[in-house]
Amino acid sequence: MPEGHVLHRAARLQGKRFNGKRIEAESPQGRFADGAAAVDGQMMETIEARGKHLFYWFESGVAVHVHLGLFGKFKLQKPPFPEPSPNARLVLSIEDDRIHLAGPTTCELLTPDGVEDVLAGLGPDPIVDPADGLERFAQALSRRTVPIGRALLDQKAVAGVGNVYRSELLFMIGLSPFVAAKDVPHDSLERLWKLAVEELRAGERSGRIVTVDPNDVDRSRRSDLKRGERLYAYKRRGKPCRRCATPIRSSDIDDRTIWWCPDCQPG
Repeated sequence: MPEGHVLHRAARLQGKRFNGKRIEAESPQGRFADGAAAVDGQMMETIEARGKHLFYWFESGVAVHVHLGLFGKFKLQKPPFPEPSPNARLVLSIEDDRIHLAGPTTCELLTPDGVEDVLAGLGPDPIVDPADGLERFAQALSRRTVPIGRALLDQKAVAGVGNVYRSELLFMIGLSPFVAAKDVPHDSLERLWKLAVEELRAGERSGRIVTVDPNDVDRSRRSDLKRGERLYAYKRRGKPCRRCATPIRSSDIDDRTIWWCPDCQPG
């Protein structure tokens, strides 16, 4: 499932092309035909993201809410436009650009109140709320007895962190994923939040998740890292830790796999 940086990057790049433009909308698949008809011919005012959610705002005040889920994908297309795929839920077109959306978990038309209901169920977003999100984040975890490795995937605690970032962030601050969220010291939560802000923002700029310090793999810059060198723990079970050479382990927390180093993240 795409993590928050993907949606923020999509909102920024799509917004450069579509904001302030009158849009043609259709639903080749048919499942969003009424919603597409409602915004067809309207001006796109802005595109914004929050956590793993994206909102297309139109001049009438309504928004198309998208959550990609496991299988959803955006494609930006240039003329000559190819025929939309049969599973295209929504196609938004202007003269020289097109957004092709297929396979999302959610694609719905919402009023402003409906958008507020979605946002009310989300925790602070490290990209949107870098300065004032820490206390909300800490408060959301203060009474949770579940492992911190599970709590970080709860979008009510922090919006936008997914399976890759949770493994990487916990490794980077040396925190075991099995410590109860309520028992994590406040200074560790502060480090975790600040690191989430830094890493998700970097991921939004580059379009990929790169957490490894180049010095840990004998490189000079992040841009020099090869594909297999970009992450510390995620999907590296049995491989040597990049810092201590202890084999990386994996386990399930709430039916989701997490990876960690037992030496760098004791507990």
